[in-house]
Amino acid sequence: MLFNLLIVGYIACAGFVAAGVLGSLYQLVTQEPPKFSLAGEGLLAFLAGIFLCVFAGPFIIMRNAIRGRRIEKRPLGWLVASSTIAGMWSMCSGVMVMNVALVIVGYS
Repeated sequence: MLFNLLIVGYIACAGFVAAGVLGSLYQLVTQEPPKFSLAGEGLLAFLAGIFLCVFAGPFIIMRNAIRGRRIEKRPLGWLVASSTIAGMWSMCSGVMVMNVALVIVGYS
């Protein structure tokens, strides 16, 4: 049971790290923080926006939650709820990241 919880925690961390790397890469390239908006010109920009929202979502949620707590003085429950959502989302995207990593290495 404990081993399974450790695996889930590891997968969630892998998903959050992937979200952070993708969000930081987006911010490095565009000089603006990532956000949940699909305003793009053309199909390729729209698909890139969806990819960004799907995989960098936990990073965007946590960045907004921490800023909301520090700047707008939102209640602590808001931060806890946002952290829970980001954690579950990280776990889901972490499963995809780990599957891709295992396919690349050749274990599947």
